[in-house]
This record gives sequence, C-alpha cells and structure tokens, in this order.
Amino acid sequence: MPGRRADNLVRPSVRQLSGYVPGEQPAGARLVKLNTNENPYPPSPKVLEATRDAVDGRLRLYPDPSAERLRGRLARVHKCEPENLLVGNGSDELLAVCIRACAEPLRSVAPSRKRAATVQYFDPSYSLYPVLADAHGARRHAVPLAADFGLPPLTARGGTQAWDTKAALSLVTTPNAPSGRGYSTAELRRLCRATDGVVVLDEAYADFAAENALSLARELPNVVVLRTFSKAYSLCFQRIGYAVARPELIAELAKVRDSYSVNGLGQVAAVATLADRTYYRQIIRQIVASREALALELEELGFRVLPSETNFLLVEPPCLPAEQWFHELRARRILVRWFSARRVRKYLRITIGTDDEIELLLRAAERILAA
Repeated sequence: MPGRRADNLVRPSVRQLSGYVPGEQPAGARLVKLNTNENPYPPSPKVLEATRDAVDGRLRLYPDPSAERLRGRLARVHKCEPENLLVGNGSDELLAVCIRACAEPLRSVAPSRKRAATVQYFDPSYSLYPVLADAHGARRHAVPLAADFGLPPLTARGGTQAWDTKAALSLVTTPNAPSGRGYSTAELRRLCRATDGVVVLDEAYADFAAENALSLARELPNVVVLRTFSKAYSLCFQRIGYAVARPELIAELAKVRDSYSVNGLGQVAAVATLADRTYYRQIIRQIVASREALALELEELGFRVLPSETNFLLVEPPCLPAEQWFHELRARRILVRWFSARRVRKYLRITIGTDDEIELLLRAAERILAA
C-alpha cells in the first residue's frame, strides 16, 4: 500500500517502546574495550578445538532442541537432574521466557488483578528488564535499592516504593549490575520466601562472587536461577545461558521458549567448557585479582570505587563529571560505560581487562587528571 507509514503497521505500545541500548561494539577500530563486561581472555584451547571440529556436515541439521548433552553435563556440575535445567539463547532469552510464562499482559486482566501482570525489579539493575516487560505489555514495578545498592526493607519506609510480595514475577540481579554489589544467600532466601510469585535470581556474575544462591532453585518452588556462559566462560559470541529450577516449573517455562533457539556450535562449545573447568577457575582467579588491584590503583588516583563481586567496577571519578570522563577516555581510544539514569549517572562502569589494558586505562586517567 503506497504511502502507508511503517509506524502505523505496528502496535501503539511498540511505537512507544524504548529499546535496550547495548554497549558500543566497535567494528574494526583498535580500541581498549572495557565497556561490555566480556571476559578479556579467550576460551580454553580445548573449546576452540571442539568448536572447529564441529564445523562439518552437521551445519545443515537443526540443533538438539532440548540440549540434552549439555543439560546432562550441567546436571552433574550442579548436582541436580537434567529436568531441573532449561538451556536458552543466552540468559536474555530465558528472561523473556519467564516474563511470557509468568506475567499476564496488563490489558488482559481486570484492575483488581494487576499484580498478575506485574514484573518487578530493583532500581538500578539490568536495563533490559523494563524493555522486556514493556514488550510483553506487562506492568512494571521498580523498587529502589538502598543508598549503598543493598537490598531495601520489604516494607516501605519514608515514602519509598515497597517490594510487592504478590507480584507475578520478580527479577533480581545478583550480584547486582551495574553496581557490582553482592547479596548473601541468606538475604536472598528471605526475599524469595516472602514473595508469592516467581523470583528469578539473575546470576550472570556469580562466578566472580564470594557466594551464590543456586541452592535456592532446588530448595524453593518459586525460584529460578539464571546463569550464562558469557561472562566467566568467554562464550559471548555463542549465546548460551541456562535456567535452574524445580522440574515442574522448568516444564512450564519450556512451553513458551522459541524452537531450536540454541545453536549447535554453542552447545558443543558449552559442553567442552564444562570439560575444562580447571582452565576457567584460573582465569576467574586472575580477573578477581585484577579487579582488586585496579580498585586500589583507581583509589590512589582519587576515584571512589564501590565494592564489587563481578568482573567490573562502578567508580565515581574525581574532578570531572562521569559523562565527561566517558568522552575523554573515548577520545583516547578507551571504551568504558556511562549510564544516564539518575541513580548511576555520576559513575563509570569499567570492565576488568588484561593487565596491558588496565595499564592503558590508568595511564589515560593520569593524563586526563594532569590536563
């Protein structure tokens, strides 16, 4: 139909939607890339070999839709059954699956049942959560974290937004992004026990933390724990994530996932990763040591560094606003992340890189301060 505008061909709610904004992925530029929390070290040589060996006639076939071999390996690692596991195209797909399965579109429920359409999350946390909720037509409910980014009381104080214990779905990034703050299993257990709906513990950074809450996925019937092979295991390119929960909940989530969503090469790479965990334990220890060393170096330069249990640091830079620091570093070919949201706009988020990348960052910071 000539002359018909494209924005009239989609739902009004989609036209009003603000999409997720990923970190910059430069093409061909020689930049120090400390902006998207990727692992600075390559996958295990055994993973690369297994992936190369799988590039053969199998490429014409659909991958295993249930990722049986990978689920079997994961079950042995986590001391559970394959029925406790659902593999997805990154944990982002599994977040969307949880919203589809657990939250009603707001337009389909009576006002008295709005909690059935509520997707709840903390602020600040992963900025994809509200985008997924809006795309589904759910009701968003953002609960402010405490001033130090710790978990707030479950009841409202001083006019703050309270945690809704009746929300259909609650999303909790633990350790938190973008703050890096870790939460104890005990406090997460209290939160999950107090909540009637499904609670997703999004543990993308758990491998870098002092403790994790995976046991809650087996202990409590309303808990889903999400993990990813992207952050600690250098497989961002392959997009492999998985959910752990009671078998009956996993079975319901599986009904609304996409078909053949997990590519075959990704499954091969993930299985090979689990077979070489010694390599990754060493890499994780190196990243944690680099994180602590970088924190001390930045503090000596006048940065305020927040405690972190992730592979990044959230820092408040000295002398200049964080946004200006972002541009000054970008001009020196160093990418970090700056967010415009009110609670975090005074900070930079810096991914832990290699020793050489960290040295370039520190020298650039010294030059900015000396200018």
